[in-house]
Amino acid sequence: MKNNTLMTSGTIWKEILLFSIPLILGNLFQQLYNIVDSIIVGNVVGSSALAAVGASGAIIQLLVGFCIGASAGAGVVTSQYYGARDDEGVRKAVHTTIAISIAAGAILSVIGVLTAPLILDIMGTPEEVFDQASDYLRVFFAGIIFSVIYNMSAGILNAVGNSRRSLIYLIIAAVSNIFLDILFVAVLKMGVVGAAIATDISQLISCIFILRFMRRSKESYKIRLRDVRFYDNLLGKIVKIGLPTGVQNIVISLSNVVVQSGVNSFGATVMASYAAFNKIDGFILLPILSMSMAATTFAGQNYGAREFDRVHKGMKVSIGMGAIYAVVAGALMLIFAPYIIRIFTSEQSVIDYGIYMMKYMYPFYWIIAIFHIATGTIRGVGKTLQAMIMSICSLCAVRILWIWGSFQFAHKLYLLLLGYPITWVIGAIMMLIYIKKGKWLVDPEATEQKES
Repeated sequence: MKNNTLMTSGTIWKEILLFSIPLILGNLFQQLYNIVDSIIVGNVVGSSALAAVGASGAIIQLLVGFCIGASAGAGVVTSQYYGARDDEGVRKAVHTTIAISIAAGAILSVIGVLTAPLILDIMGTPEEVFDQASDYLRVFFAGIIFSVIYNMSAGILNAVGNSRRSLIYLIIAAVSNIFLDILFVAVLKMGVVGAAIATDISQLISCIFILRFMRRSKESYKIRLRDVRFYDNLLGKIVKIGLPTGVQNIVISLSNVVVQSGVNSFGATVMASYAAFNKIDGFILLPILSMSMAATTFAGQNYGAREFDRVHKGMKVSIGMGAIYAVVAGALMLIFAPYIIRIFTSEQSVIDYGIYMMKYMYPFYWIIAIFHIATGTIRGVGKTLQAMIMSICSLCAVRILWIWGSFQFAHKLYLLLLGYPITWVIGAIMMLIYIKKGKWLVDPEATEQKES
């Protein structure tokens, strides 16, 4: 098990922290793909191009979110087999996951290329940024299959505790993306299309590296091309666990599309500010999401090993670390907001709106940390349907209703922004009530015997 981490024994906080660090760094480097696009596009091409990239972001999250969310089922199943030391189960889960990623990536690519202009039109994207947003989105989706395969493969490595390997490949890809962005956008003057091409090539690089590693591995997760298929018993299990998470991600992304449509109604300046804010927020949120991923793997491995007390303790430790991070990060963002937003643009009106947005978000960030990490834990023990219901109700349904209702009262930006902390509070309360009832953590063998 060299380079892998079996977290069924040892000091809990140390195991989670050491596993989380490569995840955090890896996700931060992955976020560089889009943020470098935004920095270079915003400074070289202008604020309209920055707004175009931002308008495309919500749509990208919508379709990719479903595929990556669905792959969480593979991660949960793999981590549980790995914790139970079932090598055959790991092998079948891995090859089923690769088959899913190839099929899903191809489908997403076709859908994205064909429907990009239509979706942008439905979102009410302003005419002055529409063509650039459409071009960026189409080129991005042409290469989305590489991103899907990489992310699902990285999910497998994370499930067996090898979060360091995917970090190395992300660093290589992120550095490549920076140089390619400079080449295509700043030197060759290819605009937003050049930024999208740079992202596609960088994703291809990370995809090649991770598949090469898994092909050469001697561990239970080694990829053999002849074994890549949909194993019936595993496909059903992965879909049962992963589909709710995929649906959850796509529905929540739909709520983000609604938010983006609301932002679009305030014009190109606010759109540019929101695009810059989203890139910054992506960096700040990713450590929380990484801790949630670590909580999922920790819970999955210990659930498979029937170490139920460690599952409970791991959740509490993860929530504590996540909340502390959120408070510190939120405070720093509020202090340095003007300087951070200026990285993306020199236009003062865009900077002012960006600062305004941060003031409504970051004081409440510790709440979203509680929600995401608790959700990650119950997902790790297979309760993805319950996680989906609570996430959709709070982060989607309530958010959309809030925006619609508040805009009936007054068309004000602050009302749209308030929708975020309000839905975070509702989601955290729902999750804590569910956990308090204690029915989410049960012995899988006892359940199977009862059903038989």
